[in-house]
Amino acid sequence: MNNKSSVYVTGIGAVTPFGVGIDRLWKKLRSGESSVCRVDDWMDVTGLKTKIGSPVKDFEPTEWFDRKRARRLGRPSQFAAVAAREALNDAGWEVNRDSYDLDAGVVIGTGIGNINPLIENHKKILDRGPGRVSPFLIPQLMPNAAAAQVAIEFGFGGPNYGTVSACASGAHAIAQAFEELRLKEVDMMVVGGVEAPLLEIAYAGFDKIKALSTRNDEPERASRPFDKERDGFVMGEGAGIMILETEAGLEKRGVEPYSEIMGVGKTADAHHVTAPREDGAGAKESMADALAEGGIGPDEVDYVNAHGTSTQLNDRMETNAIKSLLGDRAYEVPVSSNKSQFGHLVGAAGAVEAIITSLSLQKGYILPTINYENPDSECDLDYVPNEGRREDIEIALSNSFGFGGQNASILIGKV
Repeated sequence: MNNKSSVYVTGIGAVTPFGVGIDRLWKKLRSGESSVCRVDDWMDVTGLKTKIGSPVKDFEPTEWFDRKRARRLGRPSQFAAVAAREALNDAGWEVNRDSYDLDAGVVIGTGIGNINPLIENHKKILDRGPGRVSPFLIPQLMPNAAAAQVAIEFGFGGPNYGTVSACASGAHAIAQAFEELRLKEVDMMVVGGVEAPLLEIAYAGFDKIKALSTRNDEPERASRPFDKERDGFVMGEGAGIMILETEAGLEKRGVEPYSEIMGVGKTADAHHVTAPREDGAGAKESMADALAEGGIGPDEVDYVNAHGTSTQLNDRMETNAIKSLLGDRAYEVPVSSNKSQFGHLVGAAGAVEAIITSLSLQKGYILPTINYENPDSECDLDYVPNEGRREDIEIALSNSFGFGGQNASILIGKV
């Protein structure tokens, strides 16, 4: 490990249900707001049990792209490009769109991908025949579209691919970029996750496995991780992008990082396609692997940014995993879930939450788990209920666990 490069977060950008921009996101989260709302005016919810979600409401593509490019980019690629632009500007990275930079790469994850063009073009085939299919269908549909478009937008010729591991996709993207940099393959990576899944077909599919909250009359109170009355997650959309650089890159450019990515953990439950292992063994090993790679002991962890989906199985499993990792000390370590405020961003969740964790380390402030009202005897840790708190934290874990049993944990350190 000693001959491998340290990796730092030098820029951050996000498009979330709270809007475009990190400052706006942090302000809303800091004030304890929820972005969850009814989606009746967003999509046709007729026949669906769930009628709530967390959309990016005020995003107008033509504010960021000319009309031709906006039409050709799928919504996830639009989110990713805007968040990447913000992150690059934040990092002070001078982008020359006519360049071809082989020392900069892109990894962007997605859990579901851009399925809306598939639905729309299948309808065209049924109604008017295959000749009406759009030439932009495949470029918009492919899961690596966001990574490809960001590279095209900014001229980055290094490693470029997408990660697809359901709700762990964004965290796995960070893990892969971390490893590219540690092996000194490139100097900089644009990394993160993106998702735009607020569609009837996605709602219907998740409804069939009873995964979504049906607290339709109280949208803002629907996402309630670790609360005894939790009844499912709330689906959202957005993108989170980080700029990761090596120590040599920092020194060369003279920039101050937000945080250090110290280690990553990646495991599989090998148990069930939608249900996690109840004992949390896979999640625990993912966290343990991240700690081991960073040379950090369980007694040094100050905070856990939880996957915390607001589903009965996940929240109980993650609690068990944290207890298994930290032992009796688990009751002393604060744990909170950002999904309580903006819902589950699926493939974007791990990236957005890692960004928030970096900000928590930098600012010395832990955001709350809102809507925590009814203690659950099987979820009995310190979930930072309802109000954030000032706390000087040095080491944090950010967890993401996906359908299929995929687990990813990111170890993040204060600088």
